[in-house]
Amino acid sequence: MKFTKMHGCGNDYVYVNCFTEKVNDPENLARKISDRHFGIGSDGLILILPPEHEGTDAFMQLYNADGCKGSMCGNGIRCVAKYVYDHGLIPKDRTRTRIDTPSGVKEIALDIREGKVINATVDMGIAKLDGEINEAINVNGHDLKFIGVDVGNDHAVYFVEDNPEIAGINSWPDSKFADEGKYFETHSRFPRRVNSEFIEIISREEINMRVYERGSGETWACGTGATASVFAGVISGKLDHNVLVHLRGGDLRIKVDDENRCFMTGPAIEVFEGDIA
Repeated sequence: MKFTKMHGCGNDYVYVNCFTEKVNDPENLARKISDRHFGIGSDGLILILPPEHEGTDAFMQLYNADGCKGSMCGNGIRCVAKYVYDHGLIPKDRTRTRIDTPSGVKEIALDIREGKVINATVDMGIAKLDGEINEAINVNGHDLKFIGVDVGNDHAVYFVEDNPEIAGINSWPDSKFADEGKYFETHSRFPRRVNSEFIEIISREEINMRVYERGSGETWACGTGATASVFAGVISGKLDHNVLVHLRGGDLRIKVDDENRCFMTGPAIEVFEGDIA
């Protein structure tokens, strides 16, 4: 089976072009290829499938590193957009593409240089508050406050300034962050499990973010998480509507309009192609 390794800000996936390839057991394949010691190494598997609806160019299906299905991935969809353009699935005179996902159709504007997509801007849709602003929660003995956000998948945003019990979380060693992260992901408040973002505010237009993703653990970036975090900052009065988000793997630009429609801009990088048995 042929595959392509791609990443957006270090959030890396193995992509399979299912216009030409067939994947019979994607859950097991996701677990196999994601292993960074015995597999290709990734945060999961993304299948680029033929479109299901008229007016779209492809359908994106995500499987996290543990094999569970995901409904949306902001970094992943930028890479799908790059793939369909760079690999000739759409005409070269196009500067936009529409990709279907389990959470709906997303329109992506392409930044093309020398015949390749370098960056992309995704219309992430309208974000929604899930719960109350500064909802109280106890996670593994820590009394905390979070903002629940739905951007096609579920997020819990923790502003460090509101949570002194985890004030140093963005500097925790990877092992400690991984150990504690499972308690956030699997808390009973979130029956489908949840992506958790930990935000340090630099200014009203700039933040640092660390993320623990459902089904994958810590990743170096999360596009939906960055979107959810900026939206949470906007509705809580902490952030302006145009924010630069610093992640472990790079930067994303998030804009939230007056109707809470969110737009995410960031890079899409092809690393290598290969074959796997």
